[in-house]
Amino acid sequence: MTNPRKEDNIFDEVADGDPAEAAPGQPEAPAAEAAPEAPAADAGPEPVGPDVEALVAERDELKDRLLRALAEADNVRKRADRDRREAEAYGATRLARDLLPIYDNLKRALDAADDNVREHSAAMLEGVELTQRELLNIFHKHKIERIAPEPGDAFDPQLHQAMFEAPVPDVPKGHIIQVMTEGFLLHERLLRPAQVGVSSRPAS
Repeated sequence: MTNPRKEDNIFDEVADGDPAEAAPGQPEAPAAEAAPEAPAADAGPEPVGPDVEALVAERDELKDRLLRALAEADNVRKRADRDRREAEAYGATRLARDLLPIYDNLKRALDAADDNVREHSAAMLEGVELTQRELLNIFHKHKIERIAPEPGDAFDPQLHQAMFEAPVPDVPKGHIIQVMTEGFLLHERLLRPAQVGVSSRPAS
């Protein structure tokens, strides 16, 4: 015969067990999901460290040096271009200046020829004139232009060189009374001034 008190103890143990424990053959209950964490509050921009500040300063310095180098290179290019143009225009200055006495001598020869010489030496004078004309054509080709003042013209210190002064009654002061040699320009730069005599005060 079964003891009724013993059976009651068995049922009490079962009732006092863990309620979360599933009975045999029953599926386990799903675990409760964890609540999502709240996003952290915005703390603002991160402070710039000394390393970043050093990099920014180095960048600015390199940029400044680059701009200076580019400006210097541009100046060198412009200077070289200007020097090249001046060399093309005025590189033959010494040669042109050395040719001027040839023109002077040809002009003196033609000015000194009187009618008798022209009559008996016409062929020679024609050769001199042709030589002078060809020389002037070469001068014009290379932008060498004459400065040919006339007696009575006003003296221009930019183009003329006064070799002497003399009082001439009929010529105002500061005007040309004689032209000894003509002057020349090379590309609008004075190659040689015209050598002239200038009137001073008229004689009393």
